[in-house]
Amino acid sequence: MAATFGLLTEAGLGGVSVDEVSRRSGVAKTTIYRHWPTRAALLLDACSQLTARPEAPDTGSVAGDLAALAESIADRLTGRWSSVLPSVIDAAERDPELAALHARLHDEMMAAFHEVVGRAQAKGELPKDVAASDLIGAIMGPLFYRRWFSREPLTREAARTIADRALRGL
Repeated sequence: MAATFGLLTEAGLGGVSVDEVSRRSGVAKTTIYRHWPTRAALLLDACSQLTARPEAPDTGSVAGDLAALAESIADRLTGRWSSVLPSVIDAAERDPELAALHARLHDEMMAAFHEVVGRAQAKGELPKDVAASDLIGAIMGPLFYRRWFSREPLTREAARTIADRALRGL
């Protein structure tokens, strides 16, 4: 598993082969196939090590909570996720098993945002008619844009600014 995960973080899904996992780990291919009958099964198991779900912060304000979550996502997008996530998204377009993994990772990553928005609505900090998905998109879109398209620095300060602008844009 360590060899597979190492390859994933270095080269994404396309960089993982059973031959290379065998070479790096020193484990025979037959042993690997005994535990994971297909390359996809091996990849799914390795990707399950990606802890997607950030904890829902409780800073005392929706602004603080959203800023903390945006910082957490920025950290992930500039860390080990940065080489794995694009390849998962790409592979999910063609492979139903990886599409299910992608959906699970997405749901886990967004759960904390939904919890923060729901709590803020219950406390009256946000109107009840605010769609959580719209607010989340207004934060996540710029984070992903900075990371993979504009290549602007994705700092914790930038993440806080993005969350603040999204909240003010309501």
